[in-house]
Amino acid sequence: MSSSVSSAARSGVVHLVGAGLLWGTGGLLGTLVHRATGLPPVSVATCRLAVGGLLLVVLLAGTRRPWPRDPLAWRRIGAVAVLAAIFQAAYFGAVAASTVGLATLITIGMSPVVVAGLEHVTGRHAVDRRRAVTIGIALGGLALLVAPSGRAGAGALLLGAALAAVAAVAFATVTVLNAAPVPGLDAMTTTGLGFTGGAVLLVPLAALGGLTFDPTPAGLALVLLLGLAPTAVAYTLYFRGLSEARWHRRGAGSARTAHGCGAGGGGPGRTPHHAGAGRGRVADRGVAAGRNGGGYGGPGSGRGVGAASSPRLSFGA
Repeated sequence: MSSSVSSAARSGVVHLVGAGLLWGTGGLLGTLVHRATGLPPVSVATCRLAVGGLLLVVLLAGTRRPWPRDPLAWRRIGAVAVLAAIFQAAYFGAVAASTVGLATLITIGMSPVVVAGLEHVTGRHAVDRRRAVTIGIALGGLALLVAPSGRAGAGALLLGAALAAVAAVAFATVTVLNAAPVPGLDAMTTTGLGFTGGAVLLVPLAALGGLTFDPTPAGLALVLLLGLAPTAVAYTLYFRGLSEARWHRRGAGSARTAHGCGAGGGGPGRTPHHAGAGRGRVADRGVAAGRNGGGYGGPGSGRGVGAASSPRLSFGA
């Protein structure tokens, strides 16, 4: 039994590492899509969810995989759809209201706090004093790093912070939710149907800024790649890794593993309650790099962040 548990845990970590590495391409691809098509951020996010979700739906149909029949499975898919749409819309709203740096760092810093809180409330893992102090120090460091660099007014910064906090709650909820598997529902089906539903929910908001662009070969190729690598494949690996890692006593929060790998190239632990501390440390390094003219890929994947005051757009997990 211990051998099978260990094997499942190792497999989960491999999938999470793969998700993190693919998320590391998200920032660059999202920025290239924006430049090639002229689409605003929310429209790029909508295209990303739509292309990624539909690619998986076509694959599911092509392999004649049976569709979920259990109402519990459809409730999970619906929850993923709503949370994916909220995450994307809130994050890019935060970027528009404040700065890329502020939006990304608050999302990075708050996600693990929410995960730890959810784990504590549900009884999965209590937040002890040491973990609480560690998270507090990480968040304090993020606040000190980002506060002096904002150009937006106080009202805009508060609005951006609030929207980023909403994004963090949505992403953390997806992480905790998918750590508990649903019988008969696999990761590919969850990702494909959930993200397709999320894109449908985002269409009205994206339509306000425009969803059409000149379909050049380069633009279409970039949109397809953005929907495939850091979206369809990466999130399938992520959800599968979360499910497999549940067999390990620290597996549900292996999200930090994915985030850590993705962050090196721009991307979204041992346990979900530890996911935050890792992302907080990554954020500290990212801001320092940004202020030196470098870039950092934010939550879950390559949300590129240069100097916090930089107006450039970036797209992450």
